[in-house]
Amino acid sequence: MLISTHPLDWCLLVLFVFSFVSHLPCSSQAGERGIYPAHRSPSVRGRTLILLDVNAKTPVRTVSENFLSVQLDPSIIHDGWLDFLSSKRLVTLARGLSPAYLRFGGRKNGFPPLSEPKEPSHESRGGPGPVLPEELRNIVRSDISLDKQKGCNIAQHPDTMLELQREKAAQMHFVLLKEQFSNTYSNLTLTARSLDKLYNFVDCSGLHLIFGLNALRRNSDNSWNSSSVLSLLKYSASKKYNISWELGNEPNNYRSLNCRGVNGSQLGKDYIQLKNLLQSIRTYYRAHLYGPNIGRPKKNVVALLDGFMKVGGNVVDAVTWQQGIRNFIFLKTKIVYYIDGRVNKLMDFMKTRLLDALSDQIRKIQKVVNLYTPGKKVWLGGVGSPSSRGTNNFSDTYAAGFLWLNTLGMAANQGIDVVIRHSFFDHGYSQLVDQNFNPLPDYWLSLLFKKLVGRKVLAVHVAGIQRKHRPGKVIRDKLRIYAHCTSYHNHHYVRGSITLYIINLHRSRKKIKLAGTLRDRIVHQYLLQPFGAEGIQSKLVQLNGQPLALIDDGTLPQLKPRQIRPGRTLIIPPLNIGFYVVKNVNAEACRYR
Repeated sequence: MLISTHPLDWCLLVLFVFSFVSHLPCSSQAGERGIYPAHRSPSVRGRTLILLDVNAKTPVRTVSENFLSVQLDPSIIHDGWLDFLSSKRLVTLARGLSPAYLRFGGRKNGFPPLSEPKEPSHESRGGPGPVLPEELRNIVRSDISLDKQKGCNIAQHPDTMLELQREKAAQMHFVLLKEQFSNTYSNLTLTARSLDKLYNFVDCSGLHLIFGLNALRRNSDNSWNSSSVLSLLKYSASKKYNISWELGNEPNNYRSLNCRGVNGSQLGKDYIQLKNLLQSIRTYYRAHLYGPNIGRPKKNVVALLDGFMKVGGNVVDAVTWQQGIRNFIFLKTKIVYYIDGRVNKLMDFMKTRLLDALSDQIRKIQKVVNLYTPGKKVWLGGVGSPSSRGTNNFSDTYAAGFLWLNTLGMAANQGIDVVIRHSFFDHGYSQLVDQNFNPLPDYWLSLLFKKLVGRKVLAVHVAGIQRKHRPGKVIRDKLRIYAHCTSYHNHHYVRGSITLYIINLHRSRKKIKLAGTLRDRIVHQYLLQPFGAEGIQSKLVQLNGQPLALIDDGTLPQLKPRQIRPGRTLIIPPLNIGFYVVKNVNAEACRYR
């Protein structure tokens, strides 16, 4: 179940609440006006008051410091955006999500040849060469000129150059869609300069790079051919790059992609081979290794994971899987990540059946992992809005946040250690930052999560009091409530504070009364709402009524809360997302790291 019932004596609370309801003021909190128009009769208004408490003594889970992490797809090499990762604006946005992992991997890193890096040649030093188109060659020159600087290299790219790059990326977008639709992929080349640019980005942003290696280069006996990987490792070691590693992407799809399937036992042997290779290089003797990054846990995928765990489960630091996609968006076809159903209208983003489908998949993965390596950490990757590259005006809008935040809450509650969002930048419409370097609604949602939500997950206890005899399941299904200790990195709150994040999928506002541990405390409200006439299809958001935007290329806005006095009822507007920090609770579970 999503929400459990507190074993308190609710009879006393019921008497208190009905007394309180009869004296509620008519005025509502700021920002509670409905974003999605829905008629509500007076009899429905105020029908239900939800009592909310948390178990503040013991956390139910503890997730990674990098719980919310991000991914970059290798296609950014193909469409040219890798050359712009030195942008001050992109670095500022990425830095806002630190600490986090940045996984560099995807479908492209499964295709040979992913060439070994070579020392920068004359073309990468600014001379003539085929590495970049003519109009973009001065990007390399500007980046090379920064190599003499110490520390983080930041470049300023002229607007005309950015416009040319957008035109190139738009053309490549259709090429990539065609590749996905036909399951026919062009080769991808990784040069030393590409690796340098990528590492400079993570280094500037305070992220930790997880590099996905090519797993499809195979010997005649179907064992992994690691010849090109060795030179890559030696080059990155010579630069003292701090990198973690992963091998391949969705191995369950290898047969359909290159007609050579890999079973779980062979995949386990491949990872043992990679582990031995890493240990042969001093820099990476203790480097972390993650995998096998399987797809959605259907029967054949579970069998693949079982074989992998039996042979190679002990060599990986965390077992990775992702909400894999069997089909791809092309023209009007849209496939849901972990549902394998179709999303054709906006309200599909808010169907509880879709939101709950992840829970069963997590249990299937954990069952196999715990059979062979009890307690092994499990990561969820490939998370994004429905469809492989997203859907314009759907997955890049406020509405997509319901799915994203619910995934974070559900994964944390079920023991997923890290969730990796696909993608930070440049991958269709499901990215956090668009090609104008502007943050989309899911970015602001992720930023709030990073700033307010800590590692320790707390059990939520909810009871709904209704005038009509009616089960409370419908209320709980559409009112998603999660609780964590407040982030220790947020110095505005003392340890012991608790952060709630709430998704209201109802078309009416919901009232929540804090009880028990949370009663009579000052609450800081961070109500994230769409901004503009488009409603929940807006690509702009506001926080407590103030539009969110970067102050300048190097400065994120302050996330200012609205204070709610002790004892006041929380009002959650319809189809809205809110974060609530309950201050100075002195929760035992939250006092120590």
